[in-house]
Amino acid sequence: MQATPTPIFKRGPSLHARLAFFALLSLILLVSDARFRYLESIRSTFSVVLYPLQRLAGLPGALLGRAGDFFVTQSSLYRENESLRHEALQNAGRSLRLEALEAENGQLRRMIDSRLAPDRTPQLSTILYESRDAFTRKVIIDRGGAHDLRPGLAVIDHLGVLGQVTRVFPFVSEVSLVTDKSQSVPVQDVRSGLRAVTFGLGHDGGLELRFIPVNADIQNGDVLVSSGIDGTFPPGLPVAVVSNIERNAAFPFARITCKPIAGVSSFTQVSVLSAAPDLPDNPLKKDAPPTKARKPMDREQ
Repeated sequence: MQATPTPIFKRGPSLHARLAFFALLSLILLVSDARFRYLESIRSTFSVVLYPLQRLAGLPGALLGRAGDFFVTQSSLYRENESLRHEALQNAGRSLRLEALEAENGQLRRMIDSRLAPDRTPQLSTILYESRDAFTRKVIIDRGGAHDLRPGLAVIDHLGVLGQVTRVFPFVSEVSLVTDKSQSVPVQDVRSGLRAVTFGLGHDGGLELRFIPVNADIQNGDVLVSSGIDGTFPPGLPVAVVSNIERNAAFPFARITCKPIAGVSSFTQVSVLSAAPDLPDNPLKKDAPPTKARKPMDREQ
């Protein structure tokens, strides 16, 4: 067998001696640190020196944790936003319906409390829709022949005259508004007492007074109320306000336009008034008995 060559340099203490030395050194350090706390300053120094390394070593894990939290938070926020958006839409719809109901209830209370026609029995009704004819100003209400309605009845709201029932069906009726071209209302000027008749213009939702002399006592801002001489509309119901007067000496009549007082395009709740009591017959309409012509008497010769 080949012999192991003798080392040229001395290698130091043996492994057992080293183990014993470091074990003894460890025990001494443990006892001195536990009893006399000599190594606290050294440990603090090492912790300050090693802190950046600890942070650097834990940085990848922290970044991964933050990235996971970010995506989880984003997903949670997205779902929460969608839920809140859906809830906001539902609340907006409920709020609009609530406001509409409050406005409708307020109008109904005003109509019930109003005393525009105390001698007539009102029948509350709702406007279903407007007429499909674009050249008329008519609406359809949810009362008809089954509810004792008939053509000619006056229709009002809490502000004034709205129109007149023109056609009646079993369960609905057609109402011609005061702004319709075919509708006319006998009125009286509250200030001057002038009697006239309003006619609907149709195209712009206004009214017109026709056949009024140029020198008639009427001014802008005068309030016109129903005169009641037609037997359809009770006297004293607000109808319109004079908005413009054009007087031209070249024409015998003035051009007078008015604005309706009632909500012809604003409200959905109306009141149909009962029929007026029968008026006395007009004697002028009765046919007078025919009179025989008297023959001239012959002169005596």
